[in-house]
Amino acid sequence: MQSLLRTAVLAALVISAEAQAEVARPMSQDEWCKRLTPRLPGVSMAMCEKAALVPTGTASLMGFPILVKRIPARKAAGVQPVRVLLLGCIHGDELTASAIVFQWLQWINSSQAQQFHWHVVPVLNPDGLLAPRPQRVNANGVDLNRNFPTPGWQQDAPAYWAKKTGKDPRRFPGKAPLSEPESKWVNDEIARFKPDVIISVHAPFGVLDFDGPAQPPRNFGRLMFNRVGIYPGSLGNYGGMHKKVPVVTIELPNAVDMPPVAESRRIWQDMLNWIEKNVAQENAQQAATLQRTSAKAEKPDSRPATATR
Repeated sequence: MQSLLRTAVLAALVISAEAQAEVARPMSQDEWCKRLTPRLPGVSMAMCEKAALVPTGTASLMGFPILVKRIPARKAAGVQPVRVLLLGCIHGDELTASAIVFQWLQWINSSQAQQFHWHVVPVLNPDGLLAPRPQRVNANGVDLNRNFPTPGWQQDAPAYWAKKTGKDPRRFPGKAPLSEPESKWVNDEIARFKPDVIISVHAPFGVLDFDGPAQPPRNFGRLMFNRVGIYPGSLGNYGGMHKKVPVVTIELPNAVDMPPVAESRRIWQDMLNWIEKNVAQENAQQAATLQRTSAKAEKPDSRPATATR
């Protein structure tokens, strides 16, 4: 079954040797925008180019660069800015999960957003998005959102895939955790960037999910908090429960049709408000507590010395 699965997936993604060589060579911003924008609802060439994404140095299996926008926080004396890792399109057939991130990048220079240090990846699974027919899995047929190294992955992830999904090809977790360049990049980026919060955008359940420490958001726009579940190998499980980094999973209501611009703005604004209230303030309180503790420890003892025997 596994060999048939991989054969079917690779057959759907197969390209000629000449095309592979074309993909493998360094690509310009104009070239990758020309490939991405036809798949992304509401994303124009101008919008893609204005995002000014840069290659991370990691590419997908088919050679498409994983692209990032790094936006430092506005300088604020004595305040450590919240680090936000924003990920779109971990599943290649969730087109709006990438398109809305491009839309948010147009608004990310607002004064409130500039409080935070952003690393933004609009398309984490370019091979799934750019397949002849967009598909959830990557070029190896792996569901990237089941490929993270949650405790007990070797036993739990294959068992869950077999028993709970009936070996659904769309949810194959891979043969080992972090077997894929895309999931490995996320894992390495968490270690490098040390985000205070991870926002992962999906579709089409139309809810908010949350894992990890911090108060869950009540709503972003019309999306209400409603736990979807905890799965072996998922980013929410790995980041939120194991790494103790709050993970907000935004499930847009439709994978193909974008929400109205006004609703996208409400989701964005509510996200910023939640980060400011529940992550930034918590970080500030922890920093203040640590500072008081350090000052107390360094304060000299003013009591008079006593004789010792």
